[in-house]
Amino acid sequence: MFLAFVAATLGITIWAAKRNTGASAYFAAGRGITGWQNGLAVAGDYMSAASFLGISGMIAFYGFDGFMYSVGWLVAYLTVLLIVAEPLRNAGKYTMADLLAYRLTPRPVRAMASLSTITVSTFYMVAQMIGAGTLVKLLLKDLPWISTEAAIIGVGVLMVVYVVFGGMLATTWVQIIKAILLMTGTIFLSVLVMKHFGYSFTNFFDAVSHLTYTDPKTQLEVTRNFLDPGMKFGDAVTGGMGKWNLISLGIALLFGTAGLPHILVRFYTVPDAKTARVSVVWAMVIIGTFYILTTFLGFGAATILKPHNIPTDNMSAPQLAETIGGPLFFAFISAVAFATILAVVAGLTISASASFAHDFYSNVLHHGKDTDPNTEVRVARITAFVVGALSIFLAIKLQTVNVAFLVGLAFAVAASANLPVIVLSIFWKRFSTTGAVAGLGVGLLASIVLILIGPSIMGIDPPELAAAKRHLIQMKPLFPLENPGILSIPIGFLAAILGSLLRPEPEAEAKFEELQVRAQTGLGAEKASAH
Repeated sequence: MFLAFVAATLGITIWAAKRNTGASAYFAAGRGITGWQNGLAVAGDYMSAASFLGISGMIAFYGFDGFMYSVGWLVAYLTVLLIVAEPLRNAGKYTMADLLAYRLTPRPVRAMASLSTITVSTFYMVAQMIGAGTLVKLLLKDLPWISTEAAIIGVGVLMVVYVVFGGMLATTWVQIIKAILLMTGTIFLSVLVMKHFGYSFTNFFDAVSHLTYTDPKTQLEVTRNFLDPGMKFGDAVTGGMGKWNLISLGIALLFGTAGLPHILVRFYTVPDAKTARVSVVWAMVIIGTFYILTTFLGFGAATILKPHNIPTDNMSAPQLAETIGGPLFFAFISAVAFATILAVVAGLTISASASFAHDFYSNVLHHGKDTDPNTEVRVARITAFVVGALSIFLAIKLQTVNVAFLVGLAFAVAASANLPVIVLSIFWKRFSTTGAVAGLGVGLLASIVLILIGPSIMGIDPPELAAAKRHLIQMKPLFPLENPGILSIPIGFLAAILGSLLRPEPEAEAKFEELQVRAQTGLGAEKASAH
């Protein structure tokens, strides 16, 4: 099944490569993707390894508290629909920075936006590749010569092949196929879980509320209600920081989606703003259904497998499939999870490489002068190799971390750096270039520094600390929260506002009305017919 999927997606890449004529085809699939197709692709981009593997594991290990990730990621799409999708499609061309550079000084804004895009994409990509490595290792456990590291490298190579040769068109269709497969597998797995409980919700939730298992810390048998909050964010677990951890995570998830580069670039693949809105609605329906079904995946794994029998939280969904569906269904679910990872990392890679080529290479290094589109595409392909290599290296180094948690950090970085400048650029007349650079730079720096000095890196958590970091174990975290969103997002907004007030820009204010007309009506926006 793995080989069949890889062969099919490589076939799509070959097909797309023949149609990649020019920069618009490579970066935006020729703007010819329909609303339902883009909705499926957005869902495919969004329902990542963190959703399928990470959230299922969170719910299986932490019950109700793990479900908070599902709620946060679903509600986040309202921000995208109401604030970002339409103005971004109307005002931009290939990247987030196109919107910012519309009325601001292009070079400094594009340079910072490119740095932010590559940082967020790398964070997110590492999480996916950790999931891929663990998954392939579990599936091929009878082949000792295939290590987790080898699996991560394999995923990285495939990802680069899709992006380098297939561009956005191949990435889009891989995401569409993956979304259909993932929804099919998730629905079927949920039905099998309910079959185990005689299709009775009463029996299912009764088992969830009276779950007996061996506590991994005390090695004693305990009975807990997994519907009660507090197993991850409770004060007893977090030393009084649980509520703040939850609020910070929720803020990061809610606002982070609207700043994720690989989600934002999807809106450039459609012919107009109306189609962009339609695609978000399609995505919300598909994503909403999926996140509701994570209830059955997570609680099903907890009740049927028991947490102490699951070696790693990232693997609860595939192991549940093997237990109740047999080896063939396990292979299918694993292949779907692998498809999920390939689709998402391809989307991340193309957003990072497009940003570097279009924003940094063409508009910063070459001052926005007419760069040959073919050169831009060539630079993007080289960037894909570099980003792929960096992600492989980091994924191998961080392979024990929960993927949903790692993606939560990526959301915090996106919400702190990208969202403030996007919102203020669209809605605030006095927003200036200095404000944009300050917002991007300070938001990015604040979120990363708070992560580094927080319990995620400095905390006492031996399974997730390499031997080389053992000297950090005795150090108390300088920032108490796992997710920095509650502090780093206001810092990003504050830096953008202060920068704009300290250095006003009359030229930018003069173009505000023009941006408003274009963003809200689409007049002058780049259409599919132009290509």
